[in-house]
Amino acid sequence: MRIRTVTMLGLALIIVGACSGSDATTAPAGASAAPAGASAKNYKLTLIQGVKGDPFYVTMGCGAQAEATKEGATLNITGGDTWDATVQTPIVDSVTASKPDGVMIAPNDGKAMFAPLKAMNDAGVKVTLVDTGLDDLSFAQSFITSDNLGGGKLAATALAQLIGDKGTVAVISTNPGDSTVAARVKGFYDELKNNHPNITALPIQYDKDDPTVATTITTSTLAAHPDLIGIFATNVQTAEGVATGLRQATNTSVKTIAFDAGPKQITDLNSGLVQALIAQDPYTIGVDGVQQTILALNGQPTTKAIQTDLAIITKDKVNDPAMQKFLYKASCN
Repeated sequence: MRIRTVTMLGLALIIVGACSGSDATTAPAGASAAPAGASAKNYKLTLIQGVKGDPFYVTMGCGAQAEATKEGATLNITGGDTWDATVQTPIVDSVTASKPDGVMIAPNDGKAMFAPLKAMNDAGVKVTLVDTGLDDLSFAQSFITSDNLGGGKLAATALAQLIGDKGTVAVISTNPGDSTVAARVKGFYDELKNNHPNITALPIQYDKDDPTVATTITTSTLAAHPDLIGIFATNVQTAEGVATGLRQATNTSVKTIAFDAGPKQITDLNSGLVQALIAQDPYTIGVDGVQQTILALNGQPTTKAIQTDLAIITKDKVNDPAMQKFLYKASCN
């Protein structure tokens, strides 16, 4: 693990990178694996985003496209309009039928997406998992993601500092079948339980990755718990909805830590609605996804697990040059 330190509000805020792998090839934290080299042919690749248009996945697509172009591969990018395995499954089936050489995908559900992705693999398509995983990773060429468990712990530590290490906090997340946010939630609850006994965390509430639902949850939670002092929002869409709920409320003194750093999250950070963002590096995830897929297609060893960097971004650090790679894009232009 490599740690670089940033100081804010007396809290040691860190950029975290880690990796692990079961085979001989291991990628250093926060860095791309070794270049795949010139492709044996013009490989056809597809990136199936978790949700089309989400700034996290847009940025991942930018990284994947840049690396595919560098490698001489053709990349198609697709995805569903909502985070739902029933929406993603026919997309996966359609991509399988189109017979690409390799696919990078963020599965919408760790259990439900196993069968269609196993069928894709059995059809001869090299499958790399990006951002989210499956309960069974056996056929994946690589699984590339952030240290989500560690990010949840960082969020809890930062929120505890902001609220004076006591009070009632809420956790609003997407879906229970989403492996990445589940890890963030676990890290958050574990950190509070183990190190912050004076903070009461309410039971998790799910918004189905819908900002409108997150807004409703936020306003109803504020009404039911007037003593609420903090919120942890686990991804882009949830963070947008929570910010809207706080904006609509008469009491906006609640401190909020949110995962992800899309354009709206940066606006909410600068306005003071959100106090800190746990930002990922989706561009590098996209780059690494293409590299690992092409390595597999070339018959070279792949790195089975790669964890990319995280950063805590605060209002006073958002313009720091070191933070720029953690800010998500609305487009690749």
